Amino acid sequence: MALRLGQMPAQRKAAFPPSVDADTRLLILGSLPGDASIKQGEYYAHRGNAFWDLLGDVLEEDLRGQPYAMRLKRLRAIGVGLWDVIESAERPGSLDSSIKGAELRDLGLFVERLPALRGIGFNGKTASLHGRRQLGDRSGLKLFDLPSSSGAYASLSRAAKRQAWMVLRDVLT
Repeated sequence: MALRLGQMPAQRKAAFPPSVDADTRLLILGSLPGDASIKQGEYYAHRGNAFWDLLGDVLEEDLRGQPYAMRLKRLRAIGVGLWDVIESAERPGSLDSSIKGAELRDLGLFVERLPALRGIGFNGKTASLHGRRQLGDRSGLKLFDLPSSSGAYASLSRAAKRQAWMVLRDVLT
């Protein structure tokens, strides 16, 4: 495919390794890290992404105020893991709607290796679409479709997103 004048080729972007351990009870799956996250090497690094605030509301803790390494350590300590449904894809920018040629993870095999897993939260429609297709009906696992924490998803207010994310408490209590 020929590029138009001024058009940049799509870059192949890769996701991060999982942040989980054998005690992970809740796995939150995103789609693919955005440019700010890739640049900083941190999940949900863009200031406009409400992930750390929403999850902090669920846990009744200030996660965003902690250094990144401490956030991950805290999540692991309470049984929360992070990963993405897409291993790599071509995507100019950070919007999920721009993803092309996605190489998906093997989520079925992955969740079988998490003995304490009780639930999975899909952060946004893209994560849910790909994740549910791979996982099918896993008896004993609660699957939650969450509104995207991305600032680009503005059709729901922060308060409405917060309310929807509160279902995660069921897995953690």
